[in-house]
Order: sequence, then structure tokens, then C-alpha cells
Amino acid sequence: MNHELVRKVADAVLYEGYMLYPYRPSAIKNRQRWTFGILYPPAFPEVRLGTERNSMHSECLAETTADASVRVELRFLHLLARQVERANGMDSFETVSALGVDDELFESWDEALERSVVIELANLNAPQQLSFRFPASGETEPLHDRGGRLAGRIARTQHEVRGTISVSFRHLDEKLVRLVIDVFNDTALDSRSASRNSALLCSLLSAHSILTASGAQFVSLLDPPEHLREAVDACRNVGNFPVLAGDSPERDMMLCSPIVLYDYPQVAPESASSFFDATEMDEMLTLRVMTLTDEEKCEMRRADSRVRELLDRTEQSARQQLARTHGVIRSMHSTNEES
Repeated sequence: MNHELVRKVADAVLYEGYMLYPYRPSAIKNRQRWTFGILYPPAFPEVRLGTERNSMHSECLAETTADASVRVELRFLHLLARQVERANGMDSFETVSALGVDDELFESWDEALERSVVIELANLNAPQQLSFRFPASGETEPLHDRGGRLAGRIARTQHEVRGTISVSFRHLDEKLVRLVIDVFNDTALDSRSASRNSALLCSLLSAHSILTASGAQFVSLLDPPEHLREAVDACRNVGNFPVLAGDSPERDMMLCSPIVLYDYPQVAPESASSFFDATEMDEMLTLRVMTLTDEEKCEMRRADSRVRELLDRTEQSARQQLARTHGVIRSMHSTNEES
């Protein structure tokens, strides 16, 4: 089991679109984030209309032995809203998009915390269900000017999220089992005033799951053996698609991803770290970051620690990153056909 390889791919899925080039909060493409794998609260109007989901349904096949077991890990981001508030009096504050204090600018922005929920299945006979909860939290950070006067504060708020993981099995023959995994967002929401932004605070963002088997081997849903094709065609997946993960040809891990992937996806070994955009080439994004103005880089640094780390890494090692990625060839095939 190559857990490190699978985790790298899963992290790329988790943070896909977290912040896109030009990596500034003011950029149009960064004003509506969290586009993949969102499980909204059931009371969100778009869920009731059927245009969005509050659940994720996964089905896959496994060839099992008598002592087979499966571990299911649900992973998602939990939104953390960072609001800048200007002081209007002793105990009065007004929410603003940005606040300048002396020569420093503070801006409102949505951050996120990684969440993980694990359910262990010691046998593949009895269905299991696990409820989970991450509580609400809040903290404030005062902002004082050089004279010691209270200019405002930063308020970080996280809403409660609740959910359920349900796992069941259907034995198709003596060794072949179909795993059925359902993930539900059960968080309460006042639908009368539920905008997308307020619903996101109660959502599971970039939700996906990692399946790890012991005493069993998963079956590829993309390239199954011929005798299992009919059983594979009967599998139904909504909001995600399971692919084999890890080192080929091992079949003990699967990634149920909201982004359609191929079997055994990998992050390029030359990639220094995530640019939050796996559809772009690292070389191109490195060059683009290097062309940002000083003002744009300042705005980038103000976003959050993950974006600052991306900028610092690029500035410190751009030449090395370009040397690693430029002209890399994965494989070469002869164009000569045998006569």
C-alpha cells in the first residue's frame, strides 16, 4: 500500500481550485470558490430543486477472502470565514471587506480546515453507519494602530457541520462483493435566508473518500476483466467516481473522487508542491507567478498562509522548479511500424 502516493493525489483533489492564478482574492475567478465535491445542507434551496447535492453515493467491487476488511476515510474541507471589522466605538464593529491599519491592509477571506472521518469495517457482512459532528467555533483578534488605539478586529467563524457515513455490502458470489458507501450532510440550515455563501459555511467542501482493503482486491471500474464487466456496469456512482490508487498493479486502495480521474493517478514527481490547479502545468504557473507585480504579490501574501507559502516557495526556488519540469518526457514510443 503506497499511502504517501495516494495522499498526495487526494490532497491535490482536496485543494483543487482553492486559489487560482493570479492568486489574488480580488481576481474574478477567485470570487466564487469551492466548485468540486460540495455537499450542501439538505435545506439549501438548490438541493431541494435538485441542482445541487447534499449526499455522495459510491459503489465499487472487491474480490474478497474470508478475513477481508475495509477502511473508509472521508475527507473534506470545513470553511473558516475570516471577516475584517472596523471599530465604530467602544463595543461597536462594522464588517468591511478591507481595513487599513497604519501601513498594513487586512482583508476578509474564506480559509478552510481539513477534516477526516474514518469508519473501520472488520468484516464485509453487516452494514455499518457512523454519525460525525464538528462543532462551531469563533475567535477574534484585535487590531491596534501604532498609537495603541483599537482600529478594528479580525473575526474567524466556523459553523457546525454534521453528517453520516453509511456502508453496506451485496455479495454477488462467493468472493465478489459490491461495496455501497453513502455520505450525507445532515447540518441544519435556515432555508429562508440561505444564500450560497451562508450554505457553504455548513457544507462539506471537496468531499472525497479513500478506501483501503486488507484481504481483498478492488476491481477497476474503467478497465475491468471481461467476466466482471456486467457487474461493473451495474455500479452506480453519484457525485464521485472510484478509481484504483497507489502503485500499479496493486488493487488494495481506491480513491472516490469528485473529479474524474484515471486508474493510478499520480502527482508528477517533479512538482514542488500544489498550485491548486492540477489542470495547468507547474512550469507555466511558476513563470506566471514570477511575472506578478509587487502590488499583486502583496495582495497574494495577505490571502492566507497556504497562498503565502506558494509565493515564498516559487520566489525562493523558481529556477530549480523550472529546471525540474522543463522538457520532462514520461515515456517514448517508436513511431516505426513493423512490416
